[in-house]
Amino acid sequence: MKDRIPRVLVLGLGKVGHLVAELLHETGFEVTGADLETGTGFPFANVAVDVSDPDQLNSVLQGCDGVISCLPYWLNIEVARAAVSTSTHYFDLTEDVTTAREIIAMSESSQAAVAPQCGLAPGFVAIAGSFLAAKFSKIRSIKLRVGALPKHPIGLLGYAFNWSPEGVVNEYLNDCEVIENTVRKWVSPMEWLEKIVIDGHQFEAFTTSGGIGTMCDTYEGLVENLDYKSIRYPGHAELMNFFFHELLMREDRDQAGKILVNAKPPVSEDVVYIHVSVEGWAANRLSREEFVRTCTP
Repeated sequence: MKDRIPRVLVLGLGKVGHLVAELLHETGFEVTGADLETGTGFPFANVAVDVSDPDQLNSVLQGCDGVISCLPYWLNIEVARAAVSTSTHYFDLTEDVTTAREIIAMSESSQAAVAPQCGLAPGFVAIAGSFLAAKFSKIRSIKLRVGALPKHPIGLLGYAFNWSPEGVVNEYLNDCEVIENTVRKWVSPMEWLEKIVIDGHQFEAFTTSGGIGTMCDTYEGLVENLDYKSIRYPGHAELMNFFFHELLMREDRDQAGKILVNAKPPVSEDVVYIHVSVEGWAANRLSREEFVRTCTP
């Protein structure tokens, strides 16, 4: 008798959720997508569900082996709670630190896997950093850098809101966890500005919240310096600091997100830059290992 095909529920069928569901479907999983309204043209089953309604949420989880939340971060806690109560494996893509920590705490009493922060950053970038760090007997620094940018930027901001504007606002305004000179601490976002060059193109990178995931938990006491920064086209940080702080848009995050996505709507041609570097000692020699990629659709 053949093994049963795992059943996976994907919550949120925006750009990211649709892609996640389609890739899982192509891989052979039995996928059901769920959003506030049903859609057409999907190669997998999809249903309408309001995740703010506990009865609807628990009902749609029945019979599922796992759930992947591609929803805005503020909806994930209730989804995770429902997954734990139904012993359903839970995964999400959240970058919000407070949300992630609350969900991680739920894992202590869960009979199933609970794994938040499974996106690019946090998520993949930490795997790449850990892979490089494992090559050293003593680690001096781990630097994680990621940017999802328009391939052909227009205007001074050089950006397009291809994913949740609420998430971007969170990254730009919430404090960032780092390890500096062996001391674990929190620093302000949109600071520690640096120049970075990838494939001959110049960018800037600066501190943003959440992308580091739980790396500070893993490497506290093992590394001298550890930080995460977002990659942007030059000049972006100065303009965003002006927008949030001089214009006081930090006091109205919802409105800030609406203004930004209206000014810089999503684009179809984008590019993801990944620059991970680790310095340390191996065989008593100081060296540097890098993982650098440019990813296009």
